Amino acid sequence: MMKKQISLIILLSAFLTATAQWQMELEEIADDHDLMGMSVVRVCGSDIESYHFGLKDYTRQLVVDDSTMYRIASISKTVTAMGLMNLWEDGAFGLDDDVSAALGFELRNPDFPDTPITYRMLLSHQSSIQDGSGYNDFLSATYSFDATPPSISELLTVSGEYYSSNMFRNEEPGTYFAYSNINYGIIGTLIEALSGQRFDIYMREAVLEPLGIAGSYNVGDIQNIDNVAVLYRYQGGWNPQADNYQGVPPVPLSLQAYQNGTNGVIFAPQGGLRISPTDLARLLISLQHSSYNGIAILEPATIEQMKTVQWAYDGNNGDNYYGLFRSWGLGIQVTTDTSGGDRICAGSTFMGHPGEAYGLISDMYWFLNPDTDAGFIFMTNGSGEGFEFGSESAYYSLEEEVFADLCNYGFDGCYLGMDERNEAVFRVWPNPADGLVHIKGSEGDQILRCMNAMGSLFHPDFQEVSDGEFIMDTSELAAGFYYIEILSSAGKLERFPVSIL
Repeated sequence: MMKKQISLIILLSAFLTATAQWQMELEEIADDHDLMGMSVVRVCGSDIESYHFGLKDYTRQLVVDDSTMYRIASISKTVTAMGLMNLWEDGAFGLDDDVSAALGFELRNPDFPDTPITYRMLLSHQSSIQDGSGYNDFLSATYSFDATPPSISELLTVSGEYYSSNMFRNEEPGTYFAYSNINYGIIGTLIEALSGQRFDIYMREAVLEPLGIAGSYNVGDIQNIDNVAVLYRYQGGWNPQADNYQGVPPVPLSLQAYQNGTNGVIFAPQGGLRISPTDLARLLISLQHSSYNGIAILEPATIEQMKTVQWAYDGNNGDNYYGLFRSWGLGIQVTTDTSGGDRICAGSTFMGHPGEAYGLISDMYWFLNPDTDAGFIFMTNGSGEGFEFGSESAYYSLEEEVFADLCNYGFDGCYLGMDERNEAVFRVWPNPADGLVHIKGSEGDQILRCMNAMGSLFHPDFQEVSDGEFIMDTSELAAGFYYIEILSSAGKLERFPVSIL
């Protein structure tokens, strides 16, 4: 009974017409997959709406809410790319420049010593550098240092302490896509070398703070450590994997002896951004529309550079990661709607980035369809049943179910014109309602019926005031959730949830 009351409170706070249906299905998905916690944010133009479920801290029973910050894994790469492109705008480098000059050592694939590795190659995962066997030892040394972390050159040069021959692929730089974390560790180091600032400070000042975002690549910046979600895996019980601070802020890193531009991996530019999903939505809007709330981090032309496809899979020119990656820009995945691969909503293409680390799954995507002004963010900090690949795509089954719910209900009302999925645009207001409900559609639309969440039919007083516009008197209906079914003039059956107070 308590669970239904909580659901009622959440649903009555929503402001888009399809909210009741998509949120009820999200809660079912969270229950079915035994999720520790979950956040889903949907974006429509400049509007941001969020839904949260479960716990951010199992031990202390702290619930997920709008202030919850997740360590968002590889979505961090897109944000890091924004930081580097800000320096590109300032003329600090050219996309096809050799990165060796800024790094202070020659970065070369030993098999191709005459082929420079460029900024464009790093951003689009075509550098021929991969996460070889030396990478994990280098990470351990980087994150456990007492005084000065090792230079990234110790991983990437043949004479380096952490170098392994499989840090480089056999393909020539610029010819083959191979997704890797170290590409963005190098980018973080380049940001320091070019800006003269520590990576975390630069990203905070250049990208996050201008949009009013409280997140950071440095967890020590988080003012309330209780806002950071613990990441879990279920291994005979809920086992914390990362960010298990239990209310105690971490000891600040000793960086007095650190030299900027030697190892930007310290703050995990490849996956270490802590940010709330609602704040991340501001960055999504900034990339989708070139600004958020009138504030632009990058010029529109720069964002277009990021969105421009740098690599497209042709069957032989890259590791497509089980079919998930088929097209890539500068720090941004471009989906192709391939069945069994990068499909999110059938018939639609997206830009964005997925993430996975320490039991967390994350997604940030926005529509490429010109008539759809929408996007979404999904996060979970752990599943009791683990994650299995889906049957329709290369995403996990959990992601497929969340995507399906959003595709079916989450973007209703966020279409700029007619398309084959939503040939009639309806408005239902006010919602929630405690009297008359207005339904506005197109000429020739018909209201078929009204039912409750259990499928029982009701017959409230419907009055047609003009073609395609109706008024429903709810005074005889008990408080709860109802669905109005409308047959559009184009023959599409549409269902709209209404909350009656």
